[in-house]
Formats: sequence, C-alpha cells, structure tokens
Amino acid sequence: MNQRERLLLLPGLLCDPILWTHQTEHLADLADITIADLTSQESVADMAADAIAAMPDGPFALAGLSMGGYVAQEVMRQAGDRVTRLALLDTSSRPDSEEQTRRRKGLISLAKTGKFKGVTPKLLPLLIHPDRMEDDALTGAIMEMSGNVGRDAFLRQQIAILNRPDSRPDLAKITCPTLILCGRQDALTTLEMHEEMAAGVTGSKLVVVEDSGHMSTMEQPHAVTAVMRYWLQS
Repeated sequence: MNQRERLLLLPGLLCDPILWTHQTEHLADLADITIADLTSQESVADMAADAIAAMPDGPFALAGLSMGGYVAQEVMRQAGDRVTRLALLDTSSRPDSEEQTRRRKGLISLAKTGKFKGVTPKLLPLLIHPDRMEDDALTGAIMEMSGNVGRDAFLRQQIAILNRPDSRPDLAKITCPTLILCGRQDALTTLEMHEEMAAGVTGSKLVVVEDSGHMSTMEQPHAVTAVMRYWLQS
C-alpha cells in the first residue's frame, strides 16, 4: 500500500481554511492535509518559510491559490526538493503591473487610515463569476473569511504581495508533476497568465474550470476537487 501523501494548502489574500473546505473534506482519504497560516508575515519569503516549518520532515504535495500561489512558488525556491507535486490555482508568476501596484497602495492607504472593510460587495465582481453575485452562501463565506483575517493581516499580506519577486525565470526549474488551474472567467489572474506558467513549466497540465472566476475552489468545488484528486493520484 502506498504511503499517504502529505498535502500543504496555501490560502489567498484575505482567505482562511474556508477557501479549501470542500477539498479538505473530500481529499482527506488521500492525504494528510495542512493549511498554512499566511497572516503573520509581511514578505512572501517569510510566509513560505512559515509554511515549510508547519510541515513534518520529508516530502509533501503543495497547492496554492492566488497569493497562496505566489507563496507556493517561493516554497519551490526554498524547498523544491521536498515537493512531490505542485498545483498553482488562480495565480500568476508575474510581479504586479504599474496599475496593480497603484491600486494595491491605495488599498493599503485606506486600511491604514481606518477604512478597512475587507471584501466589500463592490470588490466581489473581481473575485467571482457574474452569475454568482446573488449566491448568498458563496458571497457570505468570502466576506466571512475577510473578516476573520482582518485589517492588520491584510496590510501584511498586501506588503508581501507588493514586494514579491518575478517568478517567471524560476518556472523552468520546476520538475515535479505540476497542475496549473484557473477559472475561465478569472478577472484577476487571467487565463493568459496561466498559459504563460504552463508554457514555462515543462510537462505541466493546464486545466480551465468553466463558469468560475478567481475563487475556483469555492465557486466550482466539485470540479476543482476532482481535478486535485487526479493530480494527487497521478
């Protein structure tokens, strides 16, 4: 009988274990799952070091969504020899564009002046498929995560994201089985960005989840979990 896989899951900005609810429940028969806490550091390097430290010695599978994908790519730089397989979901290897940097600094300024509101209804169209805007269970869970993470951690996470490195030169160094997945309608990290990553990682598998925006694990949980089951067993 094969030894059980250890699986490290990395949440995104203003996300907590709720992001991975369906996956943790339905992959538990295949893997011992750890969800990293990415709220206490203000650099991607330190977030990655914390995540690695949360794992027992030895190999593990690694998956990250959005900011978690930025951290996953840093884990590959710090401990790539321990990673048995990699999944990058709704993320990018690129640094911020000038427009993204400007927007992010504006959000940081607002939060510092006491105007932090987390994920507001105004931001939801960037995160989820347009058809899900009236889905109270989904939108409520996203806003619950945002409230759980809170203002101070949001500031640390935004600083880390703002200063993250360009990971594109390191894609060619990734040699483990790699899944690259995104929602077809992801407005934040577009399909083009995932095609770029897939082209950079030799032998990687690109999967596009239909009728999903940026929060694919929550918007289309059955589809994402099914793909991750295949990834874990392949």
